[in-house]
Amino acid sequence: MKKDDLNENRNTEEKIPLNKKTLKFILAIITFTVLLNWSINHTSAFSEVISGIIDLLSPFTIGACLAFIINTIMRPVEKLWAKVPLKRRTKLFDKAKRPVCLTFSALVVFGAVFAILFMIIPQLIETVSSFANKLDKYIANLNAFVDKIYAFFERYNIVLPSIEFNWSKAGQLLDKFLDNYADSFINRTVEITSSIVTVIVNFIIAVFFSLYLLSKKERLGKHASRLVYALRPKKKAEKIIAFVHLISDTFTKFVTGQLLEAIIIGVLCFIGMLILKMPYPAVISILIGFTALIPVFGALFGTTIGAFLILLVDPMKALWFVIFIIVLQQIETNLIYPKVVGKSVGLPGILVLASVTIGGGAFGIIGMLFSVPVCTVLYCVYKEFIEKKLKGKEIPQELK
Repeated sequence: MKKDDLNENRNTEEKIPLNKKTLKFILAIITFTVLLNWSINHTSAFSEVISGIIDLLSPFTIGACLAFIINTIMRPVEKLWAKVPLKRRTKLFDKAKRPVCLTFSALVVFGAVFAILFMIIPQLIETVSSFANKLDKYIANLNAFVDKIYAFFERYNIVLPSIEFNWSKAGQLLDKFLDNYADSFINRTVEITSSIVTVIVNFIIAVFFSLYLLSKKERLGKHASRLVYALRPKKKAEKIIAFVHLISDTFTKFVTGQLLEAIIIGVLCFIGMLILKMPYPAVISILIGFTALIPVFGALFGTTIGAFLILLVDPMKALWFVIFIIVLQQIETNLIYPKVVGKSVGLPGILVLASVTIGGGAFGIIGMLFSVPVCTVLYCVYKEFIEKKLKGKEIPQELK
């Protein structure tokens, strides 16, 4: 065969077939390029669009998260319900399974949150009121402490700069501030009030949405699976559904482990505060356990409030409380959390610590919350990929 014929055949083989699939691919690339170019050149408008979409979907996103948390409790409750002997079951009993289990699980979740809030908020109000009533005494003690510092340095002929507070000038500055910023302060107050109303409305929508999702979860799951099979080939659809199940199981185990870890650290905090004879052991321990739901670093968020509550009763005990929480936090970070949560999701302890640290540094509290389950999913995908690649290959026995 001639060289020109070979080149012609080779060029024919290298041509991209112009069919419906190729046209869709080209159209998708063009659309993506246009959108990317527009978003780069109109950053503010793009941010507003994304923010608007997030605000619009936020009630449903929160509702889905609530449904997931409630479902974590509802699953074992329904399993217990199913253990009732068949002889004792009736049609009404079977029909009542979902409503009763869902209602009980929702009451447990929301009841726990409201109970914690109603325990902590009154105690905070009482502490702030006590602080306000004793403010003059605190100022007098502070002035006496400052005088002692000045007297101490004067013994060694060290003269510290005098600090005088002009109350009349402070009042004038306050009046000027109110005159200049009164309108903006009122507007800001109105904005905050409207934001609070929006949050309440979104929360109510989220609660009803979560209850609807849980009441119809089997039917919704069936429709979602049918949609995947309709859009993708059978093998790819099965892989997608298996991946979704992996994510669901991972997050369920993570939430369960997180709740168990929060209970453990709350109990340890309560026991330690009783031994050290600190005030408000029950309230502060519940607060520490509740904030411990934020992985690894969460308990420290409750430390500030706990230390403030103890500070007004006994400042020295407040210092010991902070030291105690730091020690407890180290035990939680390096021992309890990797063992409890890491074991529940099947993730090595070092990866739990690394994922929380990186996730928190990159995305803040949201990163801390979701870093462990996301890392677990990636770890499972990685293990599956490695096993698939090593299948049929000869490797050393110690590596198997």
